[in-house]
Amino acid sequence: MLTSCVQRWSGRRASYRPAGEPIRASDYEVAPLARDTEARAFVEEHHYSGSYPAARWRFGLHRRGQLVGVAVFSQPVNDKSLAVFPGGAASAVELGRFVLLDDVPANGETWFLARAFEVLARDGVVGVQSFADPEPRTTASGEVVFPGHVGTIYQAHNAVYRGRATPRTLHLLPDGTVFSARAAQKVRAREQGWRYAVAQLVESGAQQPAPGEDLRGWLREWLPRVTRRQRHRGNHRYLWGLRPAVRRHLPPSLPYPKWEVRLVSERAALSGRSPGNV
Repeated sequence: MLTSCVQRWSGRRASYRPAGEPIRASDYEVAPLARDTEARAFVEEHHYSGSYPAARWRFGLHRRGQLVGVAVFSQPVNDKSLAVFPGGAASAVELGRFVLLDDVPANGETWFLARAFEVLARDGVVGVQSFADPEPRTTASGEVVFPGHVGTIYQAHNAVYRGRATPRTLHLLPDGTVFSARAAQKVRAREQGWRYAVAQLVESGAQQPAPGEDLRGWLREWLPRVTRRQRHRGNHRYLWGLRPAVRRHLPPSLPYPKWEVRLVSERAALSGRSPGNV
């Protein structure tokens, strides 16, 4: 038994459902989403990150016509991370966002992933990687907004576990959202999306930069003033081969990570209390 329950999201807050709940497949449909608009709105409303990746494929989980889940397969920040698959980044993708509403039965994730993987395989994708973030995060006032997870649903879907990714230091905004290194680079170089990144910092208390101001200097001054630093030991990395030959090509799986401390949060969630208040 991996854990007693699975994690869900609604309004960017975690909740839990007891593991083993059956999904009634006749109530649900998985379909590709042609454009980013609907997927982005759902992810930004419900996923704890509040952000949307560089999507290559998007799938929606619908229940009687209502969107109740989204899976976004994206281009990773570093294409070299997909070199483990034959063809590398040209033939593999990253599961960049995966979020289901809290009223979908517990085994909905694995059922949804299986349907999405079938379509990806037909489209020529040979492999998928994903990461599970185990590091809890809080608001500036101490409220837990992300309790962390070890990738239970990926383990249930027979992923190959390859250990932790590179450790790094996070910059947390007052609401617990991560101001990413990529966002900081966009500001420094005035790349596409830099205005949104600047707005995040301004909303968190930074002074609005003057027109034409040196944004490198502005970021150097305000980033440490409106964010908190948190050392991150690295996300858990999982791999799937979508063809038998690719599965044989992958390195062997390491033992799956477990998180016994998490059972406290899970029991609290099942009893109706917030894990952050245990």
